[in-house]
Amino acid sequence: MASAIEDYALVGDLHTGALIGRDGSVDWLCLPRFDSPACFAALLGDDTAGRWRIAPEGAGAATRRRYAGDTLVLESEWDTGEGTVRLIDFMPPRGEAADIVRIVEGVAGRVPMRSELILRFDYGHVVPWVRHTPHGIAAIAGPDAVWLHAGVSVESHDRTTTASFTVTAGQRIAFVLTHQQSHLPKPQPVDAEHALAGTCRFWREWIGRHTYDGPWADAVRRSLILLKALTYAPTGGIVAAATTSLPEQPGGPRNWDYRYCWLRDATFTLQALLGTGYVAEAKAWREWLLRAVAGDPADLQIMYGLDGTRRLTESTLDWLPGYGGAAPVRVGNAAAGQFQLDVWGEVLDGLHLSREAGIAATEDGWDVQRALLDFLEGNWQRPDNGLWEVRGPQRHFVHSKVMAWTGFDRAVTAVDKTGLDGPADRWRGIRDEIHADVCAHGFDAGRNTFTQYYGSAGLDAALLMLPRVGFLPYHDPRIAGTVDAIRRGLCQDGFLLRYRPEPEGVDGLPGSEGAFLACTFWLVEALQGIGRRDEATALFERLLSLRNDVGMLAEEYDPAARRQLGNTPQAFSLVGLVNAARVLGGATTKTGG
Repeated sequence: MASAIEDYALVGDLHTGALIGRDGSVDWLCLPRFDSPACFAALLGDDTAGRWRIAPEGAGAATRRRYAGDTLVLESEWDTGEGTVRLIDFMPPRGEAADIVRIVEGVAGRVPMRSELILRFDYGHVVPWVRHTPHGIAAIAGPDAVWLHAGVSVESHDRTTTASFTVTAGQRIAFVLTHQQSHLPKPQPVDAEHALAGTCRFWREWIGRHTYDGPWADAVRRSLILLKALTYAPTGGIVAAATTSLPEQPGGPRNWDYRYCWLRDATFTLQALLGTGYVAEAKAWREWLLRAVAGDPADLQIMYGLDGTRRLTESTLDWLPGYGGAAPVRVGNAAAGQFQLDVWGEVLDGLHLSREAGIAATEDGWDVQRALLDFLEGNWQRPDNGLWEVRGPQRHFVHSKVMAWTGFDRAVTAVDKTGLDGPADRWRGIRDEIHADVCAHGFDAGRNTFTQYYGSAGLDAALLMLPRVGFLPYHDPRIAGTVDAIRRGLCQDGFLLRYRPEPEGVDGLPGSEGAFLACTFWLVEALQGIGRRDEATALFERLLSLRNDVGMLAEEYDPAARRQLGNTPQAFSLVGLVNAARVLGGATTKTGG
């Protein structure tokens, strides 16, 4: 049985990431990339789906754990009757091949230890052929090859590779697991101690570049490190999460693959990166964005693969029972083919932000942006699936229309402020037409609130974006009314739902979900924007208390069970934390010009 979602910590090499439980078990690892099939998939099943546990004989969860300072090197410690032992886990930034390194260090006494390695390629479906080598094992199946280089002797039985050994105070025993495509030559295993020093140095130098000097600095730094760990270094793309199919409802069907890059994350991520000094990362994300959206603007997708791949065909892995029995387990994401009007505006807003920050020449990518605007001009009046990727009927979602307004607003600003070529008067007219349309059809005057979609009585946390993008100022009474309505209608124990699916069946799916953490961070910004700083600060600090012991946040939270829900670590949640901290510390609450 997999651990609780909040019991996992992440290590990674900027190509992929491994989730390690408090019990010392690597329960999730996809190789060689975030979106590759997993070789350890116990997270979505049981031990037979693959995992690698190192821990004291007969021990359960570690007594304590932490990251080694501002790094992605995880240290777990067990106090046992025989002594104390430390397990150091990390993945060196990718070199010749992917490596996961585990160093067992004796702290006190003599502690009997056990390593159990169960390799299962293709999400637990394929058992590899294993042979012993002078220093461990070699395993191969189809496109994958793995080598274990162990500091103690290992045995294989029942399709499991084990090692039993004793570690004494001051002793360090290393295990290195290396992956390579099976048709390539065997790579040299890294030297564990040298790799540890280099990995610590990499992360300390990287976080040393940050410029954030406001309150909650520890939380901001850890969120930035985790966000960096979700970056696919070869392209600059940032995955939404390291996992697939962790449920939004315990035992429910709302299980999605988040190992891809969402366009709507662009502006939020750029804000977080630029606002904390990471210009190079922001530029790489912007360049990924421009490459991904190049082509026919009518074919714009809401998400792409790590390298800009468009085809993300969704399928189910029926041999896996799912996390806690939450089925189906999905790979790929069918929402990639939905029409979500807001993404055209999201892309234009993100490119506007990068232009304003001076990280690209003003004309760079302008032809692409003009093509996006041409499509938006002819299609902003269409109903769509909305930013939450509902699988119910298409509707005229208010947030989608507002993001269309945002796209034209940023285009007008580009022409007026930077001299870029374009029909600013025509764009200005369309912008004003959309504004009037939203205010006429998306606002409930009786309740003094904007609604989820035209003609709806429902609410949507995305309405908190209206002042953030400059559609209306924070001091407009309609904004305060909307904030109050959302708090009344969508809060669970003070945390915000995205929307309520039950009354109107808006998303076409059974079941429910937890409070959405990114939306609750938006509420922090909204409360600050309408002048309720004390409430905003109190809510922000409650959100910080939801992080696990090593600063991880998943997508959602169940206030009743006090459990994290959904895929983890979630970039949207981490970015929300960073941006909310910046706003409370005095940064602007508006993205537009």
